[in-house]
Amino acid sequence: MFDNFDLSKMTAMLEEAQKQAQKMQEEAQNKEFTAKSGGGLVPVSMYGSGEVIDIGIDDSLLSDKESLQILVMSAINDVLKMVEENKKLATTQMLSSIGGFGTKS
Repeated sequence: MFDNFDLSKMTAMLEEAQKQAQKMQEEAQNKEFTAKSGGGLVPVSMYGSGEVIDIGIDDSLLSDKESLQILVMSAINDVLKMVEENKKLATTQMLSSIGGFGTKS
């Protein structure tokens, strides 16, 4: 049953898949995502790793603390969803590149 099975080829394939997975993970972590709330009054940017890199606040919101808080939370939640979706997509792509797992999008 395993007479023609070449372990060295399988090892090479797994090493290549591991290199591809590492590259995809690095690309995903360095990708930037931005979500805006309040019609663009509060933009929040985040790396794919989940690190917040920028929050903008329009001056018109500075006198309304409650609205500002709601809009900041909304923008952060939206950008976090984008990051999570990107992680899921990257995982699916990685598994499909190994072969037989996931589906290509």
